Amino acid sequence: MCGWPAAGLAQTESAAAEAASPFPVASDVRIAGDEKQTRFILDLDKKVTLRAFALADPYRVVVDIPQVSFQLDSGSGTVARGLIKAFRYGLVMPGGSRIVFDLAGPAKIKNAYALDPANGQPARLVLELEAVDRTAFVQALAVESRPDLRPAIGVAGAPPAAVASAVPADDSRPVVVLDPGHGGIDNGTQSSGESEKGLVLSFGLALRDRLEKSGKYRVVMTRSDDTFIPLGDRVKIARSQSAALFVSIHADALPRGEGEAHGATVYTLSDKASDAEAERLADSENKADAIGGVNLTEEPTDVADILIELTQRETRTFSNRFARLVAAEMKSTARMHKHPLKSAGFRVLKAPDVPSVLIELGYVSNKEDLQQLLSENWRSRTVGAVAQAIDGFFTKRLVSAVPETRPGN
Repeated sequence: MCGWPAAGLAQTESAAAEAASPFPVASDVRIAGDEKQTRFILDLDKKVTLRAFALADPYRVVVDIPQVSFQLDSGSGTVARGLIKAFRYGLVMPGGSRIVFDLAGPAKIKNAYALDPANGQPARLVLELEAVDRTAFVQALAVESRPDLRPAIGVAGAPPAAVASAVPADDSRPVVVLDPGHGGIDNGTQSSGESEKGLVLSFGLALRDRLEKSGKYRVVMTRSDDTFIPLGDRVKIARSQSAALFVSIHADALPRGEGEAHGATVYTLSDKASDAEAERLADSENKADAIGGVNLTEEPTDVADILIELTQRETRTFSNRFARLVAAEMKSTARMHKHPLKSAGFRVLKAPDVPSVLIELGYVSNKEDLQQLLSENWRSRTVGAVAQAIDGFFTKRLVSAVPETRPGN
């Protein structure tokens, strides 16, 4: 989840699958220039529309385009040149792809345009950057942020999409939201050619199938394919669906040279991290929006009042109860971390009225854990354990919600 390299987030896919893609294909990339002016050129098999804007802290430029099948060489986004330190690319919504550039310093977008094929050259996307000082960068940023000058990628104010089967309005089953971490432009941790986003999606889909088969719950996925979902939208999905439980699924990795760790961990929300490792993990996870190029200045802030605070206290009690159930059930199927219950300030767990936990299935940086994460047998047994914990959670809530009957009543 957290141990992404600064630049190696580009996803490679099989040429055979891409050849049949109905989407434009990006086949090559070139970067030229120096620390004053830099040009980025992306070759495509057809012309596309684009929108480019800059973000600060850290300095980034984001280019939004229609959905594209990227067939770039592995590692192409890791080559630094001029004003571009690195870039990454991927799906950010159905029908929409994004390229995010990490900049060496403040720069303005001098030009951003697309060219038709001509004179034996393919269609091209061209981005020209020019170095500026911090003041000029911030001034340009203010203009770009004006909604009348920079249209959004989607409809402003539209609720985030959720992946759920159509159900009758009178369906009273509790809603369980499953949140496979990362996706699209954000690969998460990577090891031995495996990306966290794919491992946790496979687990999430298997858990969805298990829960739906029981018929006890209505299951909503924050994502069911390789799409990037901003952290705030994951929380909004849970709240908009009146979720009774939110389960975020991830896999951890220790940065190279920082020792060895293994086993699954269950995290709950806390203002103060339970230990240094939990704090590191939360800090890294909370950077997912920066990785995806989300403009955090446009996110609405929640209104904090005493009612929300009281709701949060009750929600955290239920979250902690569920976390203990998950850890207890998973002990029979998965290797557990030496401290399996932890807490930290994860943004994705901050719905004030939805009990929420984040499950770290293991460390992709650990050989034995990675073997388990790739094992269908392990996945099936561990999915069963989490499903059992969910059953236990709702059974206890239903029992506690029934008022006691007094003799003679």
